[in-house]
Amino acid sequence: MRKNSNSGKEVKVLAQHIDLSVFKARRVIDQIRGRSYEETLMILHFMPYQASYPILKLVSSAAANANHNMGLNEADSYIYKAEVNRGTIVKKFRPRAKGHSYPIKRTMCHITIVLKEKSKSLLNQSKI
Repeated sequence: MRKNSNSGKEVKVLAQHIDLSVFKARRVIDQIRGRSYEETLMILHFMPYQASYPILKLVSSAAANANHNMGLNEADSYIYKAEVNRGTIVKKFRPRAKGHSYPIKRTMCHITIVLKEKSKSLLNQSKI
């Protein structure tokens, strides 16, 4: 977690070695980037993708950390930054007919989410 002096408070959460393809996770992350916390929860809850559940848990964890450690209100926060990076690839071999083998590649990814508090001017504009 970190706090910038020129802007609102922000909380950074990183999940490493998630057993997902980077492309499948990015498809979900691109939908939630820049949205409010409550809207993000609704989007992730109703998305039909496998990647939605680990990202939902990560966003909920970030909001809980922001609330507990920094005293931020979840309703006043939004997804400031969300990115997915490639992790390690676990290589296995599956036995096949006639002594051959078939390679299996299990890809993993690292997901980073930054929750940021909305500034006071943005909050006042949204209430008008």
